[in-house]
Order: sequence, then structure tokens, then C-alpha cells
Amino acid sequence: MFEKLQLTGKTAIVTGGTKGIGKGIVEGLAQSGANVVVVSRHQDECDAVAKEMEQYGVKGLGVKCDVTIASDVANLMQKTMDAFGHIDILVNNAGSAITKKAEDLTEADWDRVIDMDMKAVFFMAQAAGKYMIAQKSGKIINIASMLGLVAEKQVLPYCVAKGGVLQMTKALALEWAKYNIQVNAICPGYVITDINKDALSEEKIYKHITGKIPMRRFGEVGDIAGAAVFLASPASDYMTGQPIVLDGGWTMQ
Repeated sequence: MFEKLQLTGKTAIVTGGTKGIGKGIVEGLAQSGANVVVVSRHQDECDAVAKEMEQYGVKGLGVKCDVTIASDVANLMQKTMDAFGHIDILVNNAGSAITKKAEDLTEADWDRVIDMDMKAVFFMAQAAGKYMIAQKSGKIINIASMLGLVAEKQVLPYCVAKGGVLQMTKALALEWAKYNIQVNAICPGYVITDINKDALSEEKIYKHITGKIPMRRFGEVGDIAGAAVFLASPASDYMTGQPIVLDGGWTMQ
């Protein structure tokens, strides 16, 4: 049974793959045997993480890409095909948020978050999906958020975008099921990463947030990476259009 979690010979693209949750997912997929394409807006960081993953006996490729730019996305897909000949797994992890009161949001604020967190997710999926349709197989994993299910103050565009990603996940899953493409989502809650650990470790913030989490702790990158490996693997072949919520129980209340 556990052989179904192996990804040997598969090719995975992970956006926002050089830091935090994205890097954790890259590592989880590499440890499970997948060749990984590490994507961010900084080539040197992509190359470093791709090289690091080779310790697991897989191939790594770093590709600089702004996922909000169509030509960059097309270039990413072509470089992946040139290097590996197939695209089996896409993890849409890159994202952005703005903390601001709703009445103070500008059009530029709105566009920045919606373009990165929702529009780019679709066009990445569409670009990869064309190759997956041709090969009649594929796994698309959209990193949404618990805030796609429940609201929070002062992050309105983020909540809207992540809610849209969840509905997009269902619609794509329905449309592409006939091609043996599974489209699912992960909805993390608060997760400790190198990027946010200092802020979240401040006593006042820590107590405020964990006080709302039934498990009374933050999530860890490995929690999200494990779910991504499952969704990328044959173990999830009969699952599509679904969210996996990893929030310590926040949204069940």
C-alpha cells in the first residue's frame, strides 16, 4: 500500500518553491522520488534549492518565473518539457497577501493579490494542464488557505482569492476528470516557517493565535508537505476536487 506514495520518475513543478511551505513541499516530493522544478522570481535561489534536492537521488531544475506573466509561464513549461519530457505534478504554491482595512484598499492592492493568488493559479494550471491532457494523466495541487473557508479581518482580497481557488479546484477537477487529471487543494492554517517564526513567536501574538486553535499549536511545514506528497501520489487517484484542511481545528468551530 505504501508503495503508492512513491513518485519515482515523476516530474513536479512547485511555484514559490525556495522558501517556507514551498520549499518543504519540494523536499517532500524529492524525498519520495520525484524530479523537481523549483520556481520563484530569483534564479540563484531556485538553483540552490534544486541542487540541494539532488541529495535525494533525483534531478532538480531551477527556473526563474513570475507566475503572473504569461510569457514566463510558457517558458517555464517549455524548460520543464525540454529537461524531463513530461509534467506530472503541479503545485501552485506562490502567493501574496496585503494586511489592510477594507476601506483603505486600493485598486493596485486588489489587483496584486488577486493576480498572484487566483489568476496566476488558473493560468499555471491551464498551461500545465495542456500537457497533462495530452498524456492523459496529471496531479494539480492548489495551495489555498483556511481563509478560503472562513474570514479574517484586514485580509479581504486574500480571503476572496483563496475562496476562488477552492471553487476553481472543483471546476477544473470536474472538467478534467475525463483526462485522468486530479485537481485538489490544501488549506493550511497558521504554519511556522523561517519567514514568520520570529513574528509568530512573540508571546502576545503566539497566545492570541494559538488560543483560537483547538490543538493549541501552529502547524509545521512537514504537515503540509505530507499532504502534498499524498495528493501527488497514486494513493490519491480516486480523489479530486477536494480540499484538505490542515489548520489544527480552526475551521471546525
